Amino acid sequence: MADEMRVGCFASFGDASVMRIERRAAPAAPCGAELLVGVDASSINGTDLGLRRGDLPPLTWGRMPFVPGFDVAGRVLATGPAVTAFSVGDRVAALLPHRGGGLAEQVLLAQDRAARIPDAVAATDAAAVTLAGLTALQALHRHGRLRARQRPGGRPPRVLVSGAAGGIGSFGVQLAALAGGEVTGTTSAAKTGWVRDLGAHRVLDRRADDLAAQLRVAGPFELVLDAAGRSRHRELAPYLAPGGIVVSVRPLHPDVLRALRPGRADFAAVRTAARSADLAALLHLVATGRLRVPVEHVVGLGDVARAHELAESEGRGKVVVDLTA
Repeated sequence: MADEMRVGCFASFGDASVMRIERRAAPAAPCGAELLVGVDASSINGTDLGLRRGDLPPLTWGRMPFVPGFDVAGRVLATGPAVTAFSVGDRVAALLPHRGGGLAEQVLLAQDRAARIPDAVAATDAAAVTLAGLTALQALHRHGRLRARQRPGGRPPRVLVSGAAGGIGSFGVQLAALAGGEVTGTTSAAKTGWVRDLGAHRVLDRRADDLAAQLRVAGPFELVLDAAGRSRHRELAPYLAPGGIVVSVRPLHPDVLRALRPGRADFAAVRTAARSADLAALLHLVATGRLRVPVEHVVGLGDVARAHELAESEGRGKVVVDLTA
């Protein structure tokens, strides 16, 4: 295990050009139920971009230069004395807490945040599915209770995925379809075919002049997933079926916070949980070919500024940083 490691970080807020590479001391030996993981891959998520832009300054206070990155895939280098689920050499993926740190060649993490990566799954795919996949899965099933939302006569529930081409949206479309939902996705016109290939039954151009009319025809929806976190509840609520629910992926957005009220049954916001069982289930779906991981770009750590630029401009699928390059 090296004494030093490379990290991708930013020392000030701004565009992708503020990202840089530094050398830092490697983590100390793991204690308790911690794993020391050599990171092979980490993906770029919307949270990383927001932190770099300065959208969530409290999370970076006193921690500059800040190392973003919330999902990692790699190999266990060492284990703490209380670790029971993993051994040195195991391939694992994990969701890190709000302090980030995934854009580093080594990380310390609690074993209950990790899941074993099946042999058939590449590290880049495992990293790409972690945060975005967990968010989509928990939004649909833990918050949206998708399987309980059958229509009369046992007909499948109608699901609307707003922002269907992004990281969370692309998993949301697939997971909703796998659960038997009749899926409608909204995205830009250039990406409609791509979203349809992910399993959406119907794909609408989100900029179409008659989008509202098209949504009324496609709905009403038992569940609406705002996968981009851009829509206000009042914009989506008119398309809900009686007893339906809107689930947002941005729990800290001011509009979302204003809409959340105790006991409210038609609106929820997902706070993604690092549940090993959920992550293991996603990785199993990937390994068995039932869940496609839409990795659009793989970029080396030395080109991390470009990785952020691609993630900000692509608006489709996932950008992954290869820490071994």
